[in-house]
Amino acid sequence: MDSLFEIVNRELLIVLIAAMPLMELRAAIPIGVSLGMDPIHATVLSIIGSILPVPFLLMLIKPIANYFKRIRIFRHIINKTVRRTLKKSDKIKKYKVIGLLLFVAVPLPTTGVWSGCLAAILFNIPFKYAFPAIAVGTSIAGVGMFILSFVLVNLW
Repeated sequence: MDSLFEIVNRELLIVLIAAMPLMELRAAIPIGVSLGMDPIHATVLSIIGSILPVPFLLMLIKPIANYFKRIRIFRHIINKTVRRTLKKSDKIKKYKVIGLLLFVAVPLPTTGVWSGCLAAILFNIPFKYAFPAIAVGTSIAGVGMFILSFVLVNLW
């Protein structure tokens, strides 16, 4: 039987993985399940962890990017990230909030919360619309990953 300390550490790990760029809940849910968590528990923690950075990202991406654009080495990285996000975000441009929700909901690499926040900033989607769209989109992606994890756990 796990001690309380081990359980809390495992849960905190899943929340932190879900909050990380590139990893997000697409990695956190399978990792949580592989650590012995119930798929529903891993999914809920992953959705919470994935949503945690959204308000900060929506408020801080633009000023931080503008600051770092002044530094030559970061300018290239920022411009490359912006180009990649714009290339993958045709639906956001066309459908705005619904497009943003769908963009985040698709459980593919580079279509998660972090890219969704960047896309919301690039397309000037106000916070009051972007935050709920990203939260619902990541919840949909979480349910998709839950189903996949649940099926895989029950097959083994």
